[in-house]
Amino acid sequence: MKRQDYISWDEYFMGVAVLAGRRSKDPNTQVGACIVSPENIIISTGYNGFPVGCSDDEYPWEREGEATKYPFVVHAELNAILNAHGRSLMGSRIYVALFPCNECAKAIIQAGIREVVYLSDKYEKDPMTQASKRMMASAGIKMRQFVPRIDKIELNFR
Repeated sequence: MKRQDYISWDEYFMGVAVLAGRRSKDPNTQVGACIVSPENIIISTGYNGFPVGCSDDEYPWEREGEATKYPFVVHAELNAILNAHGRSLMGSRIYVALFPCNECAKAIIQAGIREVVYLSDKYEKDPMTQASKRMMASAGIKMRQFVPRIDKIELNFR
């Protein structure tokens, strides 16, 4: 008889997105993304961080003040799209730990991604998040919050 306690596709792909976010060096916010084909094949992953070649020791991580991270950080969704290196994302879905901002929504729409599965929507009242939802709804992109049926997925290396 086969195992009955295996994880669902949504749990698997959101788990990959959350794990990708663990690569972020941002001291405040770690976001990961995972783009998946209609056939449930991972196309790409990404996390929030500085562009390649921009040292995370030389650029600011501050959220407030004169020099902040905001002009420099590439969001997880955009990194995942760029990390696909031109592979078609038409009809794919993206799993992301935090609901996409308006700039990432534009990239998601233009890339042909058809569904956004998100874990948290903590900025739902922010005007940029509202703009994101408006654009994606207009473009016919399905948006749904991932509701886990399990609390954790444990990885053991020993």
